[in-house]
Amino acid sequence: MNEPESSPGPAAAPAHTAVDAKPAADTGERGPSWERSAIEQWVNATLHEQRIARRWKYGLRTAWLLFFVVLAWFGVDRGGMRNADVSHPHTAVVEIKGEIASTSETNADLIVSSMRSAFEDEGALAVVLLINSPGGSPVQAGIVNDEIRRLKVLHKKPVYIVVEETCASAAYYIAAAGDQIFVDKASVVGSIGVLMDGFGFTGLMEKLGVERRLMTAGQNKGFLDPFSPQTEKQREFAQAMLNEIHQQFIGAVKAGRGDRLQETPETFSGLFWTGEQAVKMGLADQLGNLDFVAREIVKAPEIIDYTRRDNVAERLVKRFGASMGESLATALRTAPALR
Repeated sequence: MNEPESSPGPAAAPAHTAVDAKPAADTGERGPSWERSAIEQWVNATLHEQRIARRWKYGLRTAWLLFFVVLAWFGVDRGGMRNADVSHPHTAVVEIKGEIASTSETNADLIVSSMRSAFEDEGALAVVLLINSPGGSPVQAGIVNDEIRRLKVLHKKPVYIVVEETCASAAYYIAAAGDQIFVDKASVVGSIGVLMDGFGFTGLMEKLGVERRLMTAGQNKGFLDPFSPQTEKQREFAQAMLNEIHQQFIGAVKAGRGDRLQETPETFSGLFWTGEQAVKMGLADQLGNLDFVAREIVKAPEIIDYTRRDNVAERLVKRFGASMGESLATALRTAPALR
């Protein structure tokens, strides 16, 4: 009877041992290794996202670069409404619209290139400059004026000027080289003069107690600076330069208009007149528009536009260049320069 009662004792001990082993196994599974694994996964995910973002950025930059290259490659059509087959008789037109300046679309380079194309076309019986401009640079206008006179002699073709709303200042400088000038009765014509404008802030600076610190090499280098006083000698120098350019303008008008010009004391004063008045003064020849000139004067009613214009790619490049230029100017603003 005693032996059966003692046998369960040794069997209970292993059961006790098995129960005590469970907490040890659970403690091993919840150690610090799971935290490290989670951090590594988060870091890897972040790096992966950054790599994707960089790839997108580089991909977009490459796409934009290819886009601009394609524009530059295929954007070769700088002409206006010119037809492919222009061997038959027609009236060639070159537009001069807006401000005449080296930085605008109406600059001497594009105007001269357009005129050369028109003159060289055998089907063009005459070249018409269609003008609607308030003026601009006398240098750009002088270049075009000289080229008109050269091309007329070289190709033995007439040049007619047709004025729309305005033909003033530098625009009239160009028009004076034409064989005949046609205007609308309400067109604005003339303004044969030269100006140089600016502002002076020296009095305001004195009231505000602001001191201008301008350093130059050459006593007259900064005489056009609006924050520095201007001497009488400097005013006389600027006026003499304007007078000289004015005389060049007057000479071009007299050479172009000849005996047709009914000169008065006001002709070269910088005033402007209506088209009807301009005809009476000899600044223009008669009233007429583009269709009238092509049909009745040139005897070639078909009109073909030879005007060269900046294409999309060129405009984008110019804007990009302008922004780069502003950045460069900002960086060099405090440095001495030859300007």
